[in-house]
Amino acid sequence: MENVFYPEMIRHLPDADIPFAGVKGKLFQGNDHQMVFFEIEAIGEVAEHSHGAQWGVVFSGEMDFTIGGKTTTYKAGDRYFIPAGVPHSACFKQKTFLMDFFEDADRYGPKK
Repeated sequence: MENVFYPEMIRHLPDADIPFAGVKGKLFQGNDHQMVFFEIEAIGEVAEHSHGAQWGVVFSGEMDFTIGGKTTTYKAGDRYFIPAGVPHSACFKQKTFLMDFFEDADRYGPKK
């Protein structure tokens, strides 16, 4: 039997087109916002960037997240918020499952 993290209803969502090797996402698209259920391998650093506001929660694993110059380690059950335009970066040293809610409706598109 396959070891899966997300339930079938999430696994059947469209794949998000994510430009990072080792990162998969399932896209839940709204009219004005979007949500992505991520599966992230131990990929190391994600470079600093910014966009609209983002709120997320870690389900499993952990990440070092730098938001506006302050680095915090987030683990299962931890939540974070990034205000619009605030630079942020991340480091993934182990496989991590998390969900992000994006203010931007077009942060990621569906994979074609």
